[in-house]
Amino acid sequence: MTNTKWAVDASHSSIDFSVKHMMIAKVKGSFERFEAVVEADPADLTSANIEFNVDLSSVNTKNEDRDNHLRSADFFDVENHPTMTFKSTSIVKTDEDEYDLTGDLTIHGTTKTETFKVVFEGAGKDPWGNEKVGFSATGTINRSDYGLVWNAALETGGVLVGDQVKISLEIEAGIAE
Repeated sequence: MTNTKWAVDASHSSIDFSVKHMMIAKVKGSFERFEAVVEADPADLTSANIEFNVDLSSVNTKNEDRDNHLRSADFFDVENHPTMTFKSTSIVKTDEDEYDLTGDLTIHGTTKTETFKVVFEGAGKDPWGNEKVGFSATGTINRSDYGLVWNAALETGGVLVGDQVKISLEIEAGIAE
């Protein structure tokens, strides 16, 4: 099979994250609006072209005050940097249906190379006969690498917000028309 252009089904996909809070717990959130271009052969992702654009104003941690703070200049600064982008540069097969996806991630005007673990979850036809594929991806980035350095010291030692951010994607896509 050759590379096919896939349209991400946002209603069956998610981009989630978690970060340590007060050094004792994790806060989870997601981005509600994103677009992706995926040109791939699901049987062999090594030649795939993958691009994501995430609307940072769509951040949702289930706390309006926290979400507004994340949108502010202390964090994402969505007024000046409204999107987070990712463009693949290399995909290496590591096991059956598992890959290391490396690419350029841009947040807050800073671009760094990051690698995510990707699993091809499978392919099949939906009840209407449309071909569908599923992928999951996980990785960890350091927010300070992107200039997201706001924090507050705790009386007990440590900081309010951890530096490592765990990212998780669940993607379902169909053949683009």
